Amino acid sequence: MEVHDYLRILQARWKIVAVTTVVAVLAALGASLLTTPQYEAKTRMFVSTSSGGSVQEIYQGNLFSQQRVASYTKLLTGTNLAERTISTLGLADVTPNELASKVTAASAPDTVLIDMAVTDPSPERARDIANAMSDEFVVMVRELETPENGGPPTARVVVETQAATPSAPVTPKTMRNVALGLAVGVLLGIALAVLRDRLDNTVKDRGTIEEIAGAGVVGVIPMDKARQEAPAISFAEANSGDAEAYREMRTNLQFLEVDHPPRAIVVTSALPTEGKTTTAINIALVLTEAGHTVALVEGDLRRPRVSKYLGVMGGAGLSTVLANQASISDVMQTTKYDGLWVLGAGALPPNPSELLGSEHAREVLEDLRSRFDYVIIDAPPLLPVTDAAVLSTITDGALLIARHGKTTKEQLARAVGNLQSVNATVLGTILNMTPAKGRGGSYEYRYYYEADKPATPAAPVASQPVPAAQKVVHPPAPQQPRQFDNEHAPSGQHATPAPTQAMPYRTSGDYRPDNDAWNVSEQFPPAPSRHSDDQYPQQAYSSVPGFGPKNGHAAESQATRPVIQAPRRPVDDSNPDSGKQG
Repeated sequence: MEVHDYLRILQARWKIVAVTTVVAVLAALGASLLTTPQYEAKTRMFVSTSSGGSVQEIYQGNLFSQQRVASYTKLLTGTNLAERTISTLGLADVTPNELASKVTAASAPDTVLIDMAVTDPSPERARDIANAMSDEFVVMVRELETPENGGPPTARVVVETQAATPSAPVTPKTMRNVALGLAVGVLLGIALAVLRDRLDNTVKDRGTIEEIAGAGVVGVIPMDKARQEAPAISFAEANSGDAEAYREMRTNLQFLEVDHPPRAIVVTSALPTEGKTTTAINIALVLTEAGHTVALVEGDLRRPRVSKYLGVMGGAGLSTVLANQASISDVMQTTKYDGLWVLGAGALPPNPSELLGSEHAREVLEDLRSRFDYVIIDAPPLLPVTDAAVLSTITDGALLIARHGKTTKEQLARAVGNLQSVNATVLGTILNMTPAKGRGGSYEYRYYYEADKPATPAAPVASQPVPAAQKVVHPPAPQQPRQFDNEHAPSGQHATPAPTQAMPYRTSGDYRPDNDAWNVSEQFPPAPSRHSDDQYPQQAYSSVPGFGPKNGHAAESQATRPVIQAPRRPVDDSNPDSGKQG
């Protein structure tokens, strides 16, 4: 691994390093606070021997004293001296072994000095023990060095420095412990982060996805918490990072195959909760922003979510059509988004895979393809069921979604294998829910658009009648070109699209010279000539289970197929003929 690899790991897994460091620092601080303070009292002793007056005798006496020092340090930490000290001070709460463990003795090389230290929770008691022990040691050495037949001792010990009362504890050293905990925590956190990255088998970058799927990444969608509450993005007003990512994806989709761009697309993933439904909805919406007509098909006949997210009825839809209980015109629903039509899931069937793999399903998709510019299908995940693989064989291909940091390499490989086993085309992959941090484009776009906003909101303007030449209607997805009556139409005059519409949708109508307005009729996109209603039995729409007057359809005296109500034209109060249908 190179340096930039470690930096990437630290940037991606900085939370592990931070948590480990905090835990280590808190542990060190807690241990310091829970440790009983210990005070240390020190004393110093001098060892000497009896020697003659010559230089040689003095040198030999000095060597003898140094040899004695090594032995005396052992005696200072023994239980014999501890017993004598306990008897002298009358210590009843400590044993000789415990007292001996509190004593340390050391000497510098080639010297005759001995440093003794005694630790105790009480500074006064530590001082008293150190002084009493040094005095007892002087007596003990005199007894040991005095010959049995009498005479002066061969060596003696003199207390050079008496112990003083310590003012500060020697343990715990809180600052040192905290600094040590910080250093250990950082190193341990980095080690855990690297280990976690090495053991992590989820997909997080484009290279890994392209290598596994064998197809390019057509989009990288950042995480946006707003999508949890409102899955659909209003692209007319949205300039967020994910909105720009979908616009970039739209461009990539148009250049997947220049000669034969895909128009019927299945959106699926390896497992649930990877954002396939939200992605399918917003792909459809971003295509309508460019002026295309889009049919969004709720192809998940097991756990449908499109109807819930877009607020349309899902009781009748794809399953109803496939069961020959209604035609496409009966169950297609408009939305509040111009150019977007939704075919709900309908009643949940017991055999969704068989329905989606039928020849009737192929005919339905061909019919939708002929009516709309794009057909986007929200399909179930690939690994639990085979529905998405079946749908991919009767469309132009599938877009496979992988969730950043959740979809594993093995799951993605199995999903691609399921598509390849039925000879389905993997149009591309989408890396979804990536961390927003690090996507420079999102910040640049947001800053650019925010800078264009006025500093203060504009004052509200009273509504005024729109001139007749500028009145337009946004019918959903018809395929007929706009028809004009050349005999009455003024020269050079044409309908002007609304500012939020990328290109006008096509309608048919008549020009009325009496009020200088276009009389527009709106209708569902017509079926091609090769299709007819004979393919779908003429059954009463009210006979579909769950759909009747209770679901908002007006009760009729006789069973008839309902007419899809298109949006009404804006009404000009100053013009009595405004809003009339031609």
